[in-house]
Amino acid sequence: MDLLAYLKTQFVLQLLLGFVFVVSGLIINFIQLLTCVLWPFNKQLYRRINTRLSYSLWSQLVMLLEWWSGTECTLYTDQATVEKFGTEHVIIILNHNYEIDFLCGWTMCERYGVLGSSKVLAKHELLKVPLIGWTWYFLEIVFCKRKWEEDRDTVFRGLDRLKDYPEFMWFLLYSEGTRFTEKKHQISMEVAESKGLPKLKYHLLPRTKGFTTTLKCLKGTVSAVYDVTLNFKDHQVPTLLGIINGKRYMADMRIRRFPVDEIPEDEKECANWLHKLYQEKDALQEHYHKEGTFPGPTITPPRRLWTLLNFLFWATLLLSPLINFACGVVVSGSPLLILGFSLFLIIASIAIRRLIGVTEIKKTGSSYGDEGAKKQN
Repeated sequence: MDLLAYLKTQFVLQLLLGFVFVVSGLIINFIQLLTCVLWPFNKQLYRRINTRLSYSLWSQLVMLLEWWSGTECTLYTDQATVEKFGTEHVIIILNHNYEIDFLCGWTMCERYGVLGSSKVLAKHELLKVPLIGWTWYFLEIVFCKRKWEEDRDTVFRGLDRLKDYPEFMWFLLYSEGTRFTEKKHQISMEVAESKGLPKLKYHLLPRTKGFTTTLKCLKGTVSAVYDVTLNFKDHQVPTLLGIINGKRYMADMRIRRFPVDEIPEDEKECANWLHKLYQEKDALQEHYHKEGTFPGPTITPPRRLWTLLNFLFWATLLLSPLINFACGVVVSGSPLLILGFSLFLIIASIAIRRLIGVTEIKKTGSSYGDEGAKKQN
């Protein structure tokens, strides 16, 4: 292990990275709160400012993926599709198998200039997560409890507000509703059998209500649906902790573009279209497991310096006073100050670890398999 790789695994450096992310996030959230006064007078200015504020936070996570761990993302798609990236409002359908699938999606958003304006249909529990949920709230992210009777009005209102969004947005949908595990897959395939649907090997049965509703509400705003199928070279199982430790992964993403005009408007036919799409995604994953690659031409968009420069800005702003303060505490020799600072570090490390835990497969809660959940489309 070379020196740089060794340093990336050291807790002190990782704690400093976390400190920059958390404190800069709190500063950004406070600024976002102040921008709320703009909403009644100039809604679009509010949105443009918050798009850039959220970019300043999310790009720090992208920096970890691209510059800290050196993870590469290769796209399997044609040049005509790539030329559309960042020039239209779209819905993204991404498989939900990995802890860092959202980061791979974000790195593509960043490289094509839509990271700050990216959207997601998020579970309501995330609204309570500091930094992540708070930033999404100011970005007008649509939160749902995954119970249609309770979500109907909230989802319709939230999506309707986005129709006049001033910046090109990529709206991410995890149509499977939850992250893939073997237990959830077994339950999902029982549901598929009971409904007479073909069984899937690498995906859960998609919940069609979120997709059909989003497409219906954003009709006339979004011009296409991008189907993204993600996998990793050499059967890698990437984790956010691995990224923080500087581990390098090789991500492959098969991207297909479907114009909205080609997708049925009728809700039942649209749901059948989504089921067929997931059968095709399953075939793509089968091909990948056999061949180690997706079919089609490859494109590797270059990483941009902006994520690194943004992080260096926040690190310079925040770490200098922290280090000076830490040196002052040590030099003072005061047991009370040293104890207080040590307690601060312990609390900070626990808080950062809990944020990481939000992404971990074994810790993500879900109602998948409950009787109520089984009745969802």
